[in-house]
Amino acid sequence: MENLLRILLVDDHGILRAGLSALLALEPDMEVVGEAATGEEGIERVRAVRPDVVIMDIDMPGMGGLEATRQIAALELGAKVLVLTSQAETQYLLPVLDAGGSGYVEKTKAEDDLVAAIRIVARGEVFLYPSASKLLLRGYKAAEEKGEASPLEELSVREREVLALAAEGYSSSEIGKKLFL
Repeated sequence: MENLLRILLVDDHGILRAGLSALLALEPDMEVVGEAATGEEGIERVRAVRPDVVIMDIDMPGMGGLEATRQIAALELGAKVLVLTSQAETQYLLPVLDAGGSGYVEKTKAEDDLVAAIRIVARGEVFLYPSASKLLLRGYKAAEEKGEASPLEELSVREREVLALAAEGYSSSEIGKKLFL
């Protein structure tokens, strides 16, 4: 099939990588082109295989997922990083986005959300849960009240529309329909 989404899996748990690889193998438009067990190895694999989307764990030995995400974004090879983690959303959401990540999927929801999230970030959009959108909006309002610049100012008009709808509780597919995506 032409135009397969090329995916790199970066997680220190081999069993998780194997499970994700099996899940993604069921998708006719996706291909796992590589795996890595550390952040350092993930960066090397990005250079070597040039994936469209990197599925990145946050908590790994050695270089963690945040720093690896930052370095992958700095490579400017077009790879979108989608963080897949069990860590607290409130603790990591803003750091993931600040590092250049394109979204955040909870491991407990991966079976339902990962495939859609991959397609969303591959299109250059951001995947967030409604609760994450609310956190971002709260941070934006707090920064605005303090007169500080907000990272939300860097979002495009379309990204702000998506964020606003997500904050209202719409699912990714509902947002796509509303915005004719």
